[in-house]
Amino acid sequence: MLIEFSVKNFLSFKEKVTLSMEKGTGDENLDNVISKDGLDLLKTAAIYGANASGKSNLFKAFTCAILMVRNSNLISVGGKWNFLKPFLFDETSKNNPSEFEFIFIANDVKYRYFFSADADRIYDEVLDAYYTQKPTNIFTRTKTDIYEFNSDKNKLVPLKSKNTENKLFLSTATNWNYEKTKDAYLWFSSAIDTYDAFNNISDQDLKEYSSNDKNLKGFALKLLKEADILIKDIHVDYEEKDMDSTMINMLIPPLVRTNGTFKMSNVNIELEHEIVDENNNSHNYKLNFSDESSGTRVLFALAPFLKKSFESTKIIIIDELEKSMHPALVEFIIKLFNNKEINKANSQLIFMTHATNLLNLDLLRRDQIWFTEKNSKTGISDLYPLDSFPVRKDENIQKGYINGRYGAIPFIRDVDLWLEDK
Repeated sequence: MLIEFSVKNFLSFKEKVTLSMEKGTGDENLDNVISKDGLDLLKTAAIYGANASGKSNLFKAFTCAILMVRNSNLISVGGKWNFLKPFLFDETSKNNPSEFEFIFIANDVKYRYFFSADADRIYDEVLDAYYTQKPTNIFTRTKTDIYEFNSDKNKLVPLKSKNTENKLFLSTATNWNYEKTKDAYLWFSSAIDTYDAFNNISDQDLKEYSSNDKNLKGFALKLLKEADILIKDIHVDYEEKDMDSTMINMLIPPLVRTNGTFKMSNVNIELEHEIVDENNNSHNYKLNFSDESSGTRVLFALAPFLKKSFESTKIIIIDELEKSMHPALVEFIIKLFNNKEINKANSQLIFMTHATNLLNLDLLRRDQIWFTEKNSKTGISDLYPLDSFPVRKDENIQKGYINGRYGAIPFIRDVDLWLEDK
């Protein structure tokens, strides 16, 4: 579970900002709260803001840090982290590393993991584990190649030579079977994921259906039914083909590496509709997945990830959750996560959105709503929660947000003024 995430000097976030999933004050909507080992954590968090205010940059910060941990062992010596971009509107910041910090729970142990990096190298890196109330430092790395180990020196010192200036020691140590970094690394590799609104749904996104898992099909059909999309059955045809050298060189996604060879996966899905004609007779028609509406395709692609989240603890981060979905359906998905009988694994959903209908204190707590706002003069983004304002429990926060009470909305001039411009 995620406790908090901080980022500094990345894209529009020049100064450090922190998204906290810890419960604030207030005893409303307690079903939206996870209580574990003395910690009260939130199941969902919604992030609002004007276009270009920093919402998507926060999403990119999550994605960047997660991918760096996952891919550290794959980057070549001298390779660059080209997607890592500092704040560029400042002569000092653009030459300084970006910073990322996660505080999280993995396998019932609380961890703090911090690193700073630019496109060329890792500068600082720290992993602390809370086996008790006090942190135990697993390793500390400063100035790229200076390491401190408080224990297991005989195991860790030899691993320094296995690491390079552009690799994260967390990944390297785990790759060389150091046990105390394993759970933290696995949290990054399998417990937390980011999704860009499922804008471009690929065969890889649909691969889960290739197993013809009846439970997954049943879950997907039930989810579609809740959206008032009546699908009778799902038909899946899956195959993998060897790729020729031309295709491999083009790196056509999605790629699956099997037994040392590259294969291309192909998932063909048809959804069966039951249609009643004018004589009240039922007929079944199959429609290819690509011919379905965008909303149907998004829900269908989202279903495997939702099902996994309700079976084992996951953190799902989605940019523009409401894209191609009716507002009522987005609200339904949030309720799934907040429902303790459905979300028994205590998974968490963090999403960036413009959907003001969700600004409802019957649905979300005040500490579950966050805002991003960019200073138009400096270009710097800030991140802050709704409960930093004196908000009553019965307040109409949708109206308050639209009226600009909490900031994070665009300042748009009147049309007549636009027409007057020469």
